[in-house]
Formats: sequence, structure tokens, C-alpha cells
Amino acid sequence: MVRLILRIVKLAVIAFVALSLFGVILFKYVNPPFTWLMVIRGFERKADGKDWKIDKKWVDFDEIADPMKRAAVAAEDQSFLENHGFDFRAIEKAIEKNSKSKKLIGGSTITQQTAKNVFLWPGRSLLRKGFEAWFTILIETFWTKKRIMEIYLNVIEMGDGIYGIEAASQAYFNTPAAKLTVRQSAAIAVIFPSPRKWSATKPTTYLKHRQYLIRKNMRRLGPLEF
Repeated sequence: MVRLILRIVKLAVIAFVALSLFGVILFKYVNPPFTWLMVIRGFERKADGKDWKIDKKWVDFDEIADPMKRAAVAAEDQSFLENHGFDFRAIEKAIEKNSKSKKLIGGSTITQQTAKNVFLWPGRSLLRKGFEAWFTILIETFWTKKRIMEIYLNVIEMGDGIYGIEAASQAYFNTPAAKLTVRQSAAIAVIFPSPRKWSATKPTTYLKHRQYLIRKNMRRLGPLEF
């Protein structure tokens, strides 16, 4: 019985590794058609009596305005181009702050967020974090930083039923992602942590301050070499 269980576990591990490798390599060349979060949010809307809504439109990397890419880096992961998927300093700071506050603060890089958004389900369990770390390593191994940013900005949740930068820029500013300004990019980037609660066009005083800090960091970052 023990041998049988061990054999099943071994086969399960091999299958998981093979499937995860296949998925990461596939999405290096093929754009992800949807994410689990999109599906979950769709059913949540139906449960609330709303219409099914997944508003998204894929745009290639070069069709996204440079300020939006810099805003994402400035807001979410300032060492994105230098790190290898993990920012251990940010993780340490998050752990320290979380130990002193009931409000959880994340320390995830853009690569980690992409791994979660594309391959996993929402949540904070240790199991999911373990899977997230595994996919982060695979993504950093097989994808370029340019591809990571492209997928990140195309699948991230940006409002109620709104996914990706093209849908967000049209919904909030009635303009294509290619024409987003510095101010508009910062306004969108600031809502990443809570896109269904916060608005890019009706910012609170706190969000206005965060927008200022993001724009300041964007100037400090300068051009990004992908």
C-alpha cells in the first residue's frame, strides 16, 4: 500500500511538472485566452444578479504606451528589470509590516503577480504561494522581461469585469493604451492593489498622494530597457 501511494505521488509530481512546463512554454508564444480569476469573477457577478462580464482586449507590447509600463514598474516592482522574480528586501519589509498590522501588505514582484494571475487561483494559502514560487521560477527561466510585462498588463484585473490595459484605458479615459499619458498611467497603476474598490477617475486623497509618488518614481526610473 505504501509503495502504491508513493508511486501515485511520484506520478502526480511528474505530471504536474510536465504540465506546468508545457503551460509556461506555450504562453511564451501564445497569448493566454483567460485566467481563473476572470472565470471566478464572472460567476461572482452572476451570483450577485449581474450580467456576465469579461471586458478585455489583447494589445501587443509595442501597442502599450511607455508611461504605462513605467507606471507599473514604479507602482509594483521597481527592481523588475534587475530581479530574478523575487525581491527579498520587499518580502522582508512586507513581513515586518504585517507583523505590526492587521492589514496584509504584499511583497510580490510583477513576475510573481503574473504567475498568480495566469496559472493560479486567488488566495493566500501556503500551498498557493508554493505554486506561485514554482511558476515564478519557470517564467523567469523561459520568458523575457518584455513578455512578462506584456502578459501582466494584458491579464491584470483593473475594475469590475475589466481586465488588461486596453480595456482599462478605454473604460476610464476613452483612449487606447498606446496613447496613455503619464498622469493617466499613474491613475491606472495606483488602483492595481484593489481595482474593484478604487477608481482611476475618482481618486481619494490617499490615491492622489499615491499617484504623485508613482509619477515621482517614474521620473526617477527614466526609460526602461526591455
